[in-house]
This record gives sequence, C-alpha cells and structure tokens, in this order.
Amino acid sequence: MRILPGDPPVTLTLRRSARARRLSLRVSRLDGRVTLTLPARAPERGALAFAQERAAWIREALARMPAPETVGEGMQLPVEGRILTLAAPPGRGAPRIEGDRLILPGGPARAGIRAQAFLKALARERLAAACARHTAQLGLRHGKLTLRDTRSRWGSCTAAGHLMFSWRLILAPPSVLDYVAAHEVAHLARMDHSPAFWAVVARLMPGYQTPRAWLKHEGQNLHGYHFGH
Repeated sequence: MRILPGDPPVTLTLRRSARARRLSLRVSRLDGRVTLTLPARAPERGALAFAQERAAWIREALARMPAPETVGEGMQLPVEGRILTLAAPPGRGAPRIEGDRLILPGGPARAGIRAQAFLKALARERLAAACARHTAQLGLRHGKLTLRDTRSRWGSCTAAGHLMFSWRLILAPPSVLDYVAAHEVAHLARMDHSPAFWAVVARLMPGYQTPRAWLKHEGQNLHGYHFGH
C-alpha cells in the first residue's frame, strides 16, 4: 500500500504483473479500491509519479461512486429481481416475504442484520438447488458449498470441486444467480475459460449471455447496500 498525498489522501494498492507492458490505474466500481499496476521491472518511484499526475482523475472517479445505502425499515431492496419494501414490526416471528414486502419482526433496530441473515439463507437454498441441477446434468458432484461477501468475484471453483458464491447474488434476478451457478459447475468439467468451457456453460444454460451481461453492467450495484454489523 502507498498513500497518494493530497486532499483527500488516496490509498494505492500496488500490483506487479509479469504480463503488464505499461503502467495502469484502475478504480474499482465495487469498493473504490485504487490499483496501480506495474510491469515486473518498472521502478516504483516512476509509478508513483505516474499516479500523482493522474490524481485529479482518481479523485473524480472516487467522487462519482455512490455512497452505500444502509438497509433498514421502509427502504426498498431488490430480492430475486423483485423490489421489496422492508417492514420491521415489533414482536416475534420468522422473517418472510409477503407480497411486495420483506417482513422482519423484532423492530427496526436490527432490521438490516435480520435482512442479511434471511437473504444469506435464501441464497444458500437457491444456489444449492441450482448447483444440484447443473451437476446432475453433467453427471458430476461438487464439494463443499460456501457463501461469502466477496468483492472481486461472484463465484469460484477449486481444484477439489469446492464451490464459493457471493450471497449477494440473491439480490439479482434469478437467471443471474443461475448463470453464476452454471459457470462454476462448468469448471468441474473444464478448469479454464476455453471455448470448450463455454460450450459446457451453454449446455447447462442456453442463452447465458444475457444474465452474464446483466452481471457485468449492473452487478456492482449489488454491493451498494450496507446491512450493518
């Protein structure tokens, strides 16, 4: 990490890459992280000077990023592609969806925390079902299924066949969640992104290009909700 001086100071993440041929800057639309990529042998001093020359552009990009929206009673939240209004009445009871409302009994103080727990459980249910369907189609089995709140990827598949997904996929339309499940299950057959891999994805989910494009253009918005601690 390095600090780019100014008002306000900017934290830079330096990354060396053997594949990089020139210096480059990237501001993540997911979390605002600023990454300065250097070729393997590029001097750090020159790279920092490069970033300083582009300081105005970096701060402008950071200023355009929307502030996270705190999840609470009365707000609207996308769940499986539907817009639901959160209600947190007093009393006890299980969180549930009723019509166009997400009911979170227990009062408003911990509505965000209860909403997150409900959404994680729903995401696990939907992802487990999707992965079971896709693995059955391939005649394969997957290992452990884990949910995380990842920023850099929506899913992953290890060499041992374990699958990981972002639980925030439950906020997206169902076809998007299903596409990510199909993508990672396809890695059980092909651990690459070759044409053969994409043929497996197409076999599992014909027309996957549409939800893939949605995720590319709209996915960063799913990280714009803060559920509290």
